Amino acid sequence: MIEKEKVENVLKRLAEVETLLSGPGAAADQRKYRELMREHAALRRLQERAAAYYRLLDTIEADRPLAADEGGDPELREMAAAELSECEAALPAAEKALSLALLPPDPDEHRNAILEIRAGTGGDEAALFAGDLFRMYSRYAESKGWKVSVMDSAPSELGGYKEISFMVEGDGAYRMLRHEGGGHRVQRVPETEAQGRIHTSAATVAVFPEAEPEDDLVIRPEDLRIDTYRSGGAGGQHVNKTDSAVRITHLPTGIVVQSDEERSQHQNKEKCMSVLRSKILAAQRDAEAAKMGAERKGMIGSGDRSERIRTYNFPQNRLTDHRINLTLYSLDRVIEGLMDELLDALAARSEDIRLEAQLSLVASGPAASSAAQA
Repeated sequence: MIEKEKVENVLKRLAEVETLLSGPGAAADQRKYRELMREHAALRRLQERAAAYYRLLDTIEADRPLAADEGGDPELREMAAAELSECEAALPAAEKALSLALLPPDPDEHRNAILEIRAGTGGDEAALFAGDLFRMYSRYAESKGWKVSVMDSAPSELGGYKEISFMVEGDGAYRMLRHEGGGHRVQRVPETEAQGRIHTSAATVAVFPEAEPEDDLVIRPEDLRIDTYRSGGAGGQHVNKTDSAVRITHLPTGIVVQSDEERSQHQNKEKCMSVLRSKILAAQRDAEAAKMGAERKGMIGSGDRSERIRTYNFPQNRLTDHRINLTLYSLDRVIEGLMDELLDALAARSEDIRLEAQLSLVASGPAASSAAQA
């Protein structure tokens, strides 16, 4: 049972947040205002889940003696027994929902997401598959009302992409797409295959949360090498006419980013810096997690490109996510962007992992829990 006093102590913050939000000039600092709004939403969610959980406990406590009273009114005893059974069945889910609401907030869950897709083994077919993945994510983003902006791309001659990087802008974009990082394998008959043989090819996906100003990343100008070049690609009036494309190398880490999607060199540089900041942030967090001996703790898989996470079998209309042993026979729908069932299952498993990790820390004692919070 979750201690009521613990929940009430957390909820004391709700009145403070509401006072801050209703105060004069609350929206003057937009970043702080957004943070308060998110905190308020999380606290209200906690309040609602706590009310539901303790209401069930109160009902169970009231119904137990009535259901066990052999000398009481039979109809009342039967009603109490039925209600008791219903509440006891609902209690585990309510307790889990409340436990999840008590978890420390994920600082990245509301951020935009940056995705990079690269064609792997399989030649032209791998490039076509990379293009299919880009379209899948784009259509999913559109269904959520999110914006997709291509940062850099290297189209393939037969269609698709050798590489493509893009940003998905929308509240919760990273939270829903973060588990897409890894190796994606496709099994199907290529359009270029005359004999109808099934081929296997692959593409890899990397996902980063967009860095924000409050991350306080220090990138010194002398640590950057900035190169400009003429855009290449499959057409467009600005292609090969101006040195608008930008490539930035971060010398201390060797991270290279580039963009050639905009007509303006300035705009391409801004896109490069956004991606660079996000990659440096991700690298720093990986290093910190490794020092704690908990690399990628709380995540499904490592997110590394070398880890095969999913197979798309077109002949059988089957999609299998190997990390959570989920198989869906609706690949035709998923590849068109209808990813909710898949991504919801991944998000649910991720929540389970976070909850298990938190419970393990609590069981280990206050010292371990304090170290994890630091």
